[in-house]
Amino acid sequence: MKIKSILMPGKSVVAAGILSMMVFAGCDRSLEEPTAINGGTSSADAAAQALEHVPNELLIKLKPGQSEEVKARVLAKIGGKVSEKILTKTMERLGDTEGILVVRTPLAALEAINKIKGGTEIEFAEPNYIYQHAATASDPYLTNGSLWGMKGGNGSNAEAAWAAGTTGAASVYVGIIDEGIQLNHPDLAGQVWTNTYDKVDGIDNDGNGYVDDVNGWDFDGNDNSIYDGGTKGSLDDHGTHVAGTIGAKANNSTGVVGVNWNVTLISGKFLGRRGGNTANAVKAVDYFTNLKVKHGLNIVATNNSWGGGGYSQALYDAIKRANDAGIMFIAAAGNAGTNNDATASYPSNYELPNVIAVAAIDKNGSLASFSQYGTKSVDLGAPGVAIWSTTAYNSYSAYDGTSMATPHVTGAVALYASLKPGASVAQIRNAILSTAVPTSSLSSKTVTGGRLDANAALAK
Repeated sequence: MKIKSILMPGKSVVAAGILSMMVFAGCDRSLEEPTAINGGTSSADAAAQALEHVPNELLIKLKPGQSEEVKARVLAKIGGKVSEKILTKTMERLGDTEGILVVRTPLAALEAINKIKGGTEIEFAEPNYIYQHAATASDPYLTNGSLWGMKGGNGSNAEAAWAAGTTGAASVYVGIIDEGIQLNHPDLAGQVWTNTYDKVDGIDNDGNGYVDDVNGWDFDGNDNSIYDGGTKGSLDDHGTHVAGTIGAKANNSTGVVGVNWNVTLISGKFLGRRGGNTANAVKAVDYFTNLKVKHGLNIVATNNSWGGGGYSQALYDAIKRANDAGIMFIAAAGNAGTNNDATASYPSNYELPNVIAVAAIDKNGSLASFSQYGTKSVDLGAPGVAIWSTTAYNSYSAYDGTSMATPHVTGAVALYASLKPGASVAQIRNAILSTAVPTSSLSSKTVTGGRLDANAALAK
């Protein structure tokens, strides 16, 4: 068995400040908004400085109505130059005309922030954090028992849903914010979205800011080649693995099968050879929100098997926009084996109704030794050890990680949405969390104290 071990950074800053509280079936976490660095303490600043981020780069959002003179004055304080302005179609639709400035500066990021924070013209200023994926490393793998995560016992119980006739629907869309996906993999061909709104002709026909985004977009490379197969330093193994768990084809006598036999996958590639960053994560999240709001695509969830960095107001705002559009944000809890209640891990610690944080369990139902946990911040467990799925170059691999647990939950969300069209964020959240199976290893480690049951969720 081929097991890969790729651990993500486990450091982060502590959350503070209450936004609101919602409870579903007595098993939800309170919804809190952490304090941004712009108003943070010196200890928070020190913690943020230690987190991996793009050197000498900030994300700055000015308050509405600031003049070019004011912007120039802010930049002059830090010797900064604007390298990019992030103003997505989703932001524009909600009335944002300022966008987020990606600013290069000769100063260290936190030094630059300290020079401008607290200014009346600043909405927020933060490092451009770097994220890594959260993996540690008639269909043959199902019939030979390798796909324990799809079965009953301590698996997701997806197999029971299939037996009852629920196998997903192509009308349900899932965004994969990750590495890219091998489009022509034997178990994924035909499962990946083709954009009928933007034919390949070198023109941005659908006006979303991305030319010829036929299967999604590569935000790391800023092009439409969501599968590079190693030509740009990333094999796209991780993204392809996640995709297979959510929606690999069934009954083709090949390889594996996903939680959904039928589903439409869209790639929002933002992880490259050196990981991904906040700026590109924001663009990826907004890409899916725009597709749903503008074109009415039934995007029910994005899968987010990645993490690192500290609290980002820019990313929080993007995830909230997704929430308001009815898109779930399923996130890996992380692989450092630490308590997310004590030391927050993002993006899974963002306290929003659409965020479900996922821990990893093994086939015996034990919390994986690497899995992060938290009775207030990690919602439930799912299969995340020795998980076989699709990988690049038409291959299959077994990976460990909360990265692998997360797509089981995302797959369950998509399966539920196929049976309950139009279900709200609150309904989906309740269905997944209220049916979690009580599990001793999770009883004092997660909000629900239980593990995913994809079949039981369908009854909600």
